[in-house]
Amino acid sequence: MISLHSAGATDVGLWRDNNEDSYLIIPQARVLALADGMGGAAAGEIASQYFVDMVRIAFSELASPPEETVPDRIQHVFESANERMLEHIIQHPADAGMGCTADLLVFDGERYIIGHVGDSRVYLLRDGRLQQLTKDHSLVQSQVDRGMLTPEEAKHHFRKNILLRAVGTDSSMACDIVQGAVVDRDIFLLCSDGLTDMVENADIEIVLASAESLEQKVERLISAALEAGGKDNVTVILCEVEDV
Repeated sequence: MISLHSAGATDVGLWRDNNEDSYLIIPQARVLALADGMGGAAAGEIASQYFVDMVRIAFSELASPPEETVPDRIQHVFESANERMLEHIIQHPADAGMGCTADLLVFDGERYIIGHVGDSRVYLLRDGRLQQLTKDHSLVQSQVDRGMLTPEEAKHHFRKNILLRAVGTDSSMACDIVQGAVVDRDIFLLCSDGLTDMVENADIEIVLASAESLEQKVERLISAALEAGGKDNVTVILCEVEDV
Protein backbone atom coordinates (compact mmCIF):
# COMPACT_ATOMS: atom_id res chain seq x y z
CA MET A 1 0.00 0.00 0.00
CA ILE A 2 1.34 3.44 -0.86
CA SER A 3 0.79 6.83 0.71
CA LEU A 4 1.04 10.07 -1.28
CA HIS A 5 2.19 13.52 -0.18
CA SER A 6 1.58 16.43 -2.57
CA ALA A 7 2.19 20.17 -2.85
CA GLY A 8 1.68 22.71 -5.60
CA ALA A 9 1.81 26.41 -6.43
CA THR A 10 1.58 28.77 -9.37
CA ASP A 11 3.02 32.22 -10.11
CA VAL A 12 2.17 34.75 -12.80
CA GLY A 13 5.86 35.32 -13.55
CA LEU A 14 7.59 38.64 -14.22
CA TRP A 15 6.45 39.43 -17.76
CA ARG A 16 2.73 38.55 -17.76
CA ASP A 17 -0.25 40.47 -16.43
CA ASN A 18 -2.43 37.39 -15.91
CA ASN A 19 -1.94 33.73 -15.06
CA GLU A 20 -3.25 31.31 -17.71
CA ASP A 21 -2.09 28.22 -15.76
CA SER A 22 -4.48 26.16 -13.64
CA TYR A 23 -3.75 23.19 -11.39
CA LEU A 24 -5.64 20.78 -9.19
CA ILE A 25 -4.77 18.25 -6.47
CA ILE A 26 -7.45 15.81 -5.28
CA PRO A 27 -5.77 13.84 -2.46
CA GLN A 28 -8.62 11.42 -1.81
CA ALA A 29 -8.78 10.43 -5.49
CA ARG A 30 -4.97 10.35 -5.90
CA VAL A 31 -5.24 12.79 -8.80
CA LEU A 32 -3.04 15.70 -9.86
CA ALA A 33 -3.66 17.89 -12.90
CA LEU A 34 -2.07 20.88 -14.60
CA ALA A 35 -3.06 22.95 -17.63
CA ASP A 36 -1.30 25.84 -19.36
CA GLY A 37 -3.76 27.99 -21.29
CA MET A 38 -3.13 29.71 -24.59
CA GLY A 39 -5.09 32.07 -26.77
CA GLY A 40 -4.44 35.25 -24.90
CA ALA A 41 -5.69 36.85 -21.72
CA ALA A 42 -9.11 35.58 -20.64
CA ALA A 43 -9.29 32.85 -23.31
CA GLY A 44 -6.21 31.05 -22.01
CA GLU A 45 -7.44 31.24 -18.44
CA ILE A 46 -10.81 29.86 -19.48
CA ALA A 47 -9.24 26.97 -21.41
CA SER A 48 -7.03 25.81 -18.55
CA GLN A 49 -9.91 26.12 -16.10
CA TYR A 50 -12.16 24.03 -18.35
CA PHE A 51 -9.59 21.25 -18.21
CA VAL A 52 -9.20 21.15 -14.42
CA ASP A 53 -12.99 21.42 -14.04
CA MET A 54 -13.38 18.30 -16.20
CA VAL A 55 -10.82 16.51 -14.03
CA ARG A 56 -12.72 17.50 -10.88
CA ILE A 57 -16.00 16.21 -12.32
CA ALA A 58 -14.54 12.94 -13.64
CA PHE A 59 -12.80 12.05 -10.38
CA SER A 60 -15.45 13.18 -7.93
CA GLU A 61 -16.95 10.58 -5.60
CA LEU A 62 -20.13 10.52 -7.68
CA ALA A 63 -18.35 10.14 -11.01
CA SER A 64 -17.75 7.19 -13.25
CA PRO A 65 -19.14 3.64 -13.27
CA PRO A 66 -16.89 1.01 -11.66
CA GLU A 67 -16.26 -0.82 -14.93
CA GLU A 68 -14.49 2.19 -16.47
CA THR A 69 -10.70 1.83 -16.35
CA VAL A 70 -8.48 4.68 -15.21
CA PRO A 71 -6.94 5.14 -18.70
CA ASP A 72 -10.47 5.29 -20.14
CA ARG A 73 -11.45 7.93 -17.61
CA ILE A 74 -8.32 9.96 -18.38
CA GLN A 75 -9.12 9.79 -22.10
CA HIS A 76 -12.66 10.91 -21.32
CA VAL A 77 -11.38 13.96 -19.43
CA PHE A 78 -9.26 15.09 -22.36
CA GLU A 79 -12.03 14.45 -24.88
CA SER A 80 -14.63 16.28 -22.77
CA ALA A 81 -12.37 19.27 -22.20
CA ASN A 82 -11.53 19.38 -25.90
CA GLU A 83 -15.21 19.33 -26.87
CA ARG A 84 -16.07 22.01 -24.31
CA MET A 85 -13.40 24.36 -25.64
CA LEU A 86 -14.47 23.84 -29.25
CA GLU A 87 -18.07 24.60 -28.20
CA HIS A 88 -16.90 27.73 -26.41
CA ILE A 89 -15.17 28.99 -29.56
CA ILE A 90 -18.37 28.49 -31.58
CA GLN A 91 -20.28 30.50 -28.97
CA HIS A 92 -17.50 33.11 -28.60
CA PRO A 93 -15.71 33.52 -31.95
CA ALA A 94 -13.44 36.23 -30.51
CA ASP A 95 -11.76 33.48 -28.44
CA ALA A 96 -10.71 31.48 -31.53
CA GLY A 97 -7.25 30.06 -30.92
CA MET A 98 -7.89 29.22 -27.28
CA GLY A 99 -6.67 25.91 -25.93
CA CYS A 100 -4.28 24.48 -23.39
CA THR A 101 -1.52 22.00 -22.80
CA ALA A 102 -2.42 19.54 -20.06
CA ASP A 103 -1.12 16.75 -17.86
CA LEU A 104 -3.19 14.47 -15.65
CA LEU A 105 -1.52 12.08 -13.21
CA VAL A 106 -3.56 9.38 -11.47
CA PHE A 107 -2.34 6.73 -9.04
CA ASP A 108 -4.16 3.40 -9.28
CA GLY A 109 -2.98 0.90 -6.70
CA GLU A 110 0.80 0.86 -7.03
CA ARG A 111 0.85 2.19 -10.58
CA TYR A 112 0.87 5.66 -12.07
CA ILE A 113 -1.07 6.61 -15.20
CA ILE A 114 -0.48 9.87 -17.06
CA GLY A 115 -2.55 11.59 -19.72
CA HIS A 116 -0.55 14.17 -21.69
CA VAL A 117 -1.06 16.73 -24.45
CA GLY A 118 1.26 19.62 -25.34
CA ASP A 119 4.54 20.77 -23.81
CA SER A 120 3.78 20.88 -20.12
CA ARG A 121 5.70 17.97 -18.63
CA VAL A 122 5.71 15.18 -16.07
CA TYR A 123 9.04 14.10 -14.58
CA LEU A 124 10.02 11.36 -12.16
CA LEU A 125 12.88 11.52 -9.67
CA ARG A 126 13.88 7.97 -8.75
CA ASP A 127 17.05 7.05 -6.86
CA GLY A 128 18.24 10.64 -7.21
CA ARG A 129 17.96 10.72 -11.00
CA LEU A 130 15.47 12.80 -12.95
CA GLN A 131 13.70 11.36 -15.99
CA GLN A 132 11.11 12.98 -18.25
CA LEU A 133 8.06 10.74 -18.59
CA THR A 134 6.19 12.77 -21.23
CA LYS A 135 7.26 13.88 -24.69
CA ASP A 136 6.51 17.38 -25.94
CA HIS A 137 4.02 17.70 -28.78
CA SER A 138 6.05 20.50 -30.34
CA LEU A 139 7.65 21.34 -33.66
CA VAL A 140 11.20 21.24 -32.30
CA GLN A 141 10.61 17.87 -30.57
CA SER A 142 9.43 16.43 -33.88
CA GLN A 143 12.62 17.76 -35.47
CA VAL A 144 14.68 16.18 -32.70
CA ASP A 145 12.90 12.87 -33.32
CA ARG A 146 13.79 13.09 -37.02
CA GLY A 147 17.42 13.96 -36.31
CA MET A 148 17.08 17.52 -37.65
CA LEU A 149 17.96 19.11 -34.30
CA THR A 150 19.94 17.99 -31.28
CA PRO A 151 18.22 18.14 -27.87
CA GLU A 152 20.56 21.00 -26.93
CA GLU A 153 19.67 22.96 -30.07
CA ALA A 154 15.98 22.40 -29.37
CA LYS A 155 16.24 23.97 -25.91
CA HIS A 156 17.11 27.36 -27.35
CA HIS A 157 15.39 27.21 -30.74
CA PHE A 158 13.34 30.30 -31.60
CA ARG A 159 10.37 28.10 -32.61
CA LYS A 160 10.44 25.87 -29.52
CA ASN A 161 6.98 27.01 -28.35
CA ILE A 162 5.14 26.04 -31.54
CA LEU A 163 2.79 23.21 -30.57
CA LEU A 164 1.63 20.38 -32.81
CA ARG A 165 -1.05 19.24 -30.40
CA ALA A 166 -3.12 20.99 -27.72
CA VAL A 167 -6.47 20.52 -26.01
CA GLY A 168 -9.21 22.60 -27.66
CA THR A 169 -7.67 23.13 -31.08
CA ASP A 170 -8.66 20.02 -33.05
CA SER A 171 -11.72 17.78 -32.90
CA SER A 172 -9.49 14.74 -33.50
CA MET A 173 -7.11 15.55 -30.62
CA ALA A 174 -5.66 12.47 -28.88
CA CYS A 175 -3.78 12.30 -25.58
CA ASP A 176 -0.74 10.18 -24.82
CA ILE A 177 -1.10 7.63 -22.03
CA VAL A 178 2.02 6.78 -20.02
CA GLN A 179 1.97 4.10 -17.32
CA GLY A 180 4.37 2.49 -14.90
CA ALA A 181 4.93 1.07 -11.43
CA VAL A 182 5.70 3.31 -8.48
CA VAL A 183 8.58 2.77 -6.07
CA ASP A 184 9.02 3.98 -2.51
CA ARG A 185 10.35 7.58 -2.41
CA ASP A 186 9.51 8.32 -6.04
CA ILE A 187 8.88 12.04 -6.56
CA PHE A 188 6.68 13.11 -9.49
CA LEU A 189 6.85 16.64 -10.90
CA LEU A 190 4.13 18.20 -13.06
CA CYS A 191 5.09 21.59 -14.46
CA SER A 192 4.25 24.14 -17.11
CA ASP A 193 6.91 25.29 -19.56
CA GLY A 194 7.34 28.40 -17.46
CA LEU A 195 9.62 26.20 -15.34
CA THR A 196 11.38 24.11 -17.97
CA ASP A 197 12.08 27.04 -20.31
CA MET A 198 13.83 28.83 -17.46
CA VAL A 199 15.48 26.09 -15.38
CA GLU A 200 17.75 23.30 -16.60
CA ASN A 201 16.87 19.69 -15.81
CA ALA A 202 20.11 19.28 -13.85
CA ASP A 203 19.09 22.11 -11.53
CA ILE A 204 15.58 20.70 -11.14
CA GLU A 205 17.14 17.36 -10.19
CA ILE A 206 19.26 18.99 -7.48
CA VAL A 207 16.21 20.62 -5.91
CA LEU A 208 14.08 17.47 -6.01
CA ALA A 209 16.88 15.33 -4.53
CA SER A 210 17.39 17.70 -1.60
CA ALA A 211 16.21 16.95 1.94
CA GLU A 212 13.74 19.85 1.98
CA SER A 213 9.99 19.43 2.31
CA LEU A 214 7.82 19.22 -0.81
CA GLU A 215 6.48 22.70 -0.11
CA GLN A 216 10.01 24.09 0.10
CA LYS A 217 10.98 22.35 -3.13
CA VAL A 218 7.96 23.81 -4.94
CA GLU A 219 8.92 27.27 -3.69
CA ARG A 220 12.55 26.82 -4.72
CA LEU A 221 11.65 25.70 -8.26
CA ILE A 222 9.31 28.64 -8.80
CA SER A 223 11.91 31.03 -7.37
CA ALA A 224 14.54 29.60 -9.71
CA ALA A 225 12.27 30.23 -12.71
CA LEU A 226 11.69 33.83 -11.59
CA GLU A 227 15.38 34.43 -10.94
CA ALA A 228 16.15 33.15 -14.45
CA GLY A 229 13.81 35.72 -15.98
CA GLY A 230 10.26 34.56 -15.21
CA LYS A 231 9.14 35.06 -18.80
CA ASP A 232 5.98 32.97 -18.43
CA ASN A 233 3.51 31.79 -15.83
CA VAL A 234 5.10 28.99 -13.83
CA THR A 235 3.23 26.15 -12.12
CA VAL A 236 4.76 23.29 -10.15
CA ILE A 237 3.13 20.25 -8.53
CA LEU A 238 5.13 17.66 -6.60
CA CYS A 239 3.97 14.28 -5.31
CA GLU A 240 6.08 11.90 -3.24
CA VAL A 241 5.31 8.20 -2.85
CA GLU A 242 5.76 6.45 0.48
CA ASP A 243 5.43 2.69 0.88
CA VAL A 244 3.51 2.03 4.09
